[in-house]
Amino acid sequence: MKMLLLKNTMLITAIALPLVFTGCGKSTNNVPKETKQEQTTQPQVGTIDVAPKTPIDATQIVTPFPDEDYALYANEDVIKGEPLQDIRFLMGTVCRIKIHENPRPEILELAFKRIADIEKKMSMNEDGTEVDAINANAGIKPVKVSKDTFDVVKRGLFYSETSEGSYDITIGPLVKLWHIGFDDARIPSQAEIDEKIKLINYKNVEINEAERTVYLKEKGMMIDLGSIAKGFTADAVAKVMHENKAGSGIIDLGGNVFVVGNKEGEDWTIGIQDPNKERDELVGRVYGQEKSYVTSGVYERFIEAPDGKKYHHILNPKTGYPYDTVIEGVTIISKESIDGDGLSTTVFTKDLVGGMKFIEGVEGAGAIFITDGNKIYLAGSAREGFELLNEDYTIMN
Repeated sequence: MKMLLLKNTMLITAIALPLVFTGCGKSTNNVPKETKQEQTTQPQVGTIDVAPKTPIDATQIVTPFPDEDYALYANEDVIKGEPLQDIRFLMGTVCRIKIHENPRPEILELAFKRIADIEKKMSMNEDGTEVDAINANAGIKPVKVSKDTFDVVKRGLFYSETSEGSYDITIGPLVKLWHIGFDDARIPSQAEIDEKIKLINYKNVEINEAERTVYLKEKGMMIDLGSIAKGFTADAVAKVMHENKAGSGIIDLGGNVFVVGNKEGEDWTIGIQDPNKERDELVGRVYGQEKSYVTSGVYERFIEAPDGKKYHHILNPKTGYPYDTVIEGVTIISKESIDGDGLSTTVFTKDLVGGMKFIEGVEGAGAIFITDGNKIYLAGSAREGFELLNEDYTIMN
């Protein structure tokens, strides 16, 4: 797995605001629409049951889970046909995959199978996952995991170190305490928060490359990969498509968007949603191919106190409360979606000025920040190519 390069240094969660796809190629008209009739399989919206039917002792989960081969149609001829797509509910979000090149239903099925495979390894909210086993064995013993889980933990630690702990994958105890986005979400007491903060320290995660194990040194610690696993998944699905000669399409995992290849020789057009309006109303658009676009925001997952104060889901591991930020939403443009995930959360933790500075130091990455007051700030590669569509917003730099 390639590491993202930060300039001049050795080192180098959120329901994301969906991006709206608006065709391909630049246009002087309003948002272009696709005109081709699309072949669509029957949408299946529903969770895949990956949890055991009866309660289990998580310390006894047998790991690692197997790493499967998904290149099943690598030697088959490429077929012609209309684009093929499907929509399913996985990883706690609506997942949409659309294949333009080699639109085989079998490849589409493989892509969704890959998502379900990763979910059953890395979910913190399902019993019997590898993350469940890691957390249950905190302070007890190392847990051997699949290559998938090991790679994501490793990248999460990388961003934890790079951010100097403002992003921390051991934030699990706090996430469980607030449980924002779930029916039992609540505002915890200060005493509860103080107790959970003691368990958060990414430096107490021990990984062993040779044994491919993960060990949490303190009992009660919990890793939460939710802020980075979707990005890994988008990259993994793109790999499945490429391995099976489906080199053009769209992967949208609830705001983690990856455009595979190009569309009939032209760039894809990616719309940036207005965070203050209904869906499908755009602030602007960008163009690209074989890239990731990850959007995070504070506006959709939150808990509201009786006095009307809203607490969003991006928690500060130092204070135990949501970050205080002027950022309403940020879209990260990167080569790999796992980096888009890591960066989108990291820049939130550093607020606008620190976040922009951080992105400017990441080679090849770009960011579109939308702040209160309808202001837009561009950083890195996003300085070129962003097209403003909404006159209510102003580009400030």
